This record gives sequence, structure tokens and C-alpha cells, in this order.
Amino acid sequence: MFRIPALCACLCVCLPVLAQASLAMQPVPPQRPTLEEVRKGMGIPSHGDLRGQQDVVGFASRADQMAKVWGRSALGPAPELLGPMPAPGVAGLISPHDDYLYAGRVYRQLLPLVKARTVLLVGVFHKYRRFGAKNALVFDAYQAWHAPDGEIRVSALREDLLARLPASDAIQDAAMQDSEHSVEAIAYWLKHIHPEVEIVPILVPSASFERFRELSAHLGKALADSMKARGWAMGRDLAIVISSDGIHYGSDFKYTPHGEGGVAAYTEALDRDRALLRGPLAGPVTPEKARAFFHAVVNPQNPDEYRMPWCGRFSIPFGLLLLEETARNLGLAAPIGHPVAFGTSIGSPQIPVRDLGLGATAEANLFHFVSYPGAAYTVGPNR
Repeated sequence: MFRIPALCACLCVCLPVLAQASLAMQPVPPQRPTLEEVRKGMGIPSHGDLRGQQDVVGFASRADQMAKVWGRSALGPAPELLGPMPAPGVAGLISPHDDYLYAGRVYRQLLPLVKARTVLLVGVFHKYRRFGAKNALVFDAYQAWHAPDGEIRVSALREDLLARLPASDAIQDAAMQDSEHSVEAIAYWLKHIHPEVEIVPILVPSASFERFRELSAHLGKALADSMKARGWAMGRDLAIVISSDGIHYGSDFKYTPHGEGGVAAYTEALDRDRALLRGPLAGPVTPEKARAFFHAVVNPQNPDEYRMPWCGRFSIPFGLLLLEETARNLGLAAPIGHPVAFGTSIGSPQIPVRDLGLGATAEANLFHFVSYPGAAYTVGPNR
């Protein structure tokens, strides 16, 4: 091998300089919030083995509040019904997570369909960018969660799943879990309906669709194996509930394809949401449908970029893949999606909860509105 001393010397000097210049041009990652900073922002801070509560404005935090929200959410008008309601005991749901005064009627229609004692909650991770989280599922490490009706136990299933998963698939992080409201919103309703419910909370940050397929394949097998060891059945003993609000429309959401707002924009935006619910989110769950939804709401080449600002742009594709993988590993036919309840932040009168000390974390109008999709998933007989 021949060597050219002058060239080698130049490279030895230039490469470190070039490397430093390259690093200088890279975006500086955000400073990750500390656990102490996150807990200062919680309505009820976590402590010890008990997870607290992030949002005490939009969600109930006391038993008397929750009881009255439950009763008042049954007052009309009912949410739009997109199809026949399946029998209680469903294997999975897509449920909203917005303020109770806006979305309470949809919660009330959907969540009584869950009869399983153990619920795996697939949550949105809104602040994943601030934590630099990608490509791995975020578990908590708490023994229980605060809820208006008393503590919700975290199922021992969590530890079994973590033991069965590749190390690169999952992390346990209190600050990440404490920063998020999308799981607690649903968990409190489940606790009110089923006092003995236990949960496994999981947050889903950004990833490619291919990575979601890997993560769901690993977790689906681990979940099915754990269920077989316990003699559990989908729907009867375990359900998967996916957290997601639908379209966020308005200039402050940087999404106005139908105009700045108004009745026409509202109507057209909701028609697109209904098309997703009746299209890729309905019928037999398949990887192709999960991919179709993913491509509809994000740029698949750069998943951090919205095409349609649905909160569940990551939780829904992953959750659907997880439902399908778990059923397949249990020898069951593909779960069937049933679009049912649908509402919006301005489609019905607000549920009267302000006298209870609850309110809205954001105002709603024809220039700033959010939709609330509701779908149930059932499993049939063995393949």
C-alpha cells in the first residue's frame, strides 16, 4: 500500500475541523425537562410509588366531581352514532382524551363497552420532542395512579411484558409519564365504571411505520404469551384502549386546508374524519389499514410532520397493529373495527361542570375546534 504523507497530514488536520463544523451545523437538541420541573407543573404531583395527576382543570380529581360528570355526561344530545354499538366486552377501543366538558358524552358512550379487569392503555405522548423520545415505548414504574375514585393499581402484567421485550423496545421513565395527560383522561372513567380495574400505561412517541411494526410484533407476542400463561381472553380479561383526539382545526394548529374556519370548513374537516373512521379504522384490522391511516395523518418520510393533526398519529397505528398481532398470536381472527360515537368540541352544548371547579384547557369555536373519534374493536372465534 502506498501512502502520500502530505495528503495524510492534511486529512489529519482537516478531518477534526470538518467534524466540528458539521457538529456546529446540527440542531441543538432541546434540554430535557427534569423530573422536578415536570412535577412542578402537575395539578397533583406524583410521589413515591403513586403517580399523581397532570390535568386538574379539564379532568375530575375528586370523587364528587367524577360522579357528577358521569351523571351529566348522559344528558343529551347524544354523540353522533356512526354505526351499531357492539355488545360490552370489546377487545379494544379508540377513545378521546380531551376536557370532560367537551368530550364527556363520547367517553360515556364508549368506555362502558370495556369489561376487562386489565386494560393496556396506549397513550399519546404529546411532548416527545422535548424529551428526545423516539422508536421505543414508554412505560411507567409506579405501583398505582391517583384517580378521583381512589387509586388505580398498575397490573403486574407490566413487569411480565418488560421482561419479555427486547431492551431496545421499552424504557421506564417517570418524567415522561408524569408530563402526559392522554392516559389519565381515560383511566379515571374506567376506574369509575369498574372499581377493580388495573392498567398498564404505555406512551407512544415518534417512529417510522416499519418500526411500529417491529414494536407491535414484539409486544403482541409478549402480551399473547402472558395472556396464555394466565388463561386470559381478549375482551373478557384484557382490553387495549387507544387514546386519540381527532382533527385539530385552526390557524393556531397550523391546519386550515378548508379555509380559516366557519361552517363550511367545519363540515369539510369532519367529513374527512368520518372517512378515516369508516375507512382504515373500520372492518378487519390489517397492517395495510394501519399504514393507510399513518400515511393519511403524517408524512411517512418524516413522521414528525403532520398531514392531518390527529393526536393519535402514532398511538392509533401502533395500537391497531398491537391488536392484530395479539389476536394472531392467540390464534384468533383479525379484530373487527366498529366506528360508533363521534363528537366535536363545538357540536354539542358543553357539559355543565364549571360549578364543580372544572373547565376547559382551551376555548373552542368555529375557528378552533377538535373532533372526538370513537371506535370499538371486537374479536371473533379462532382462526
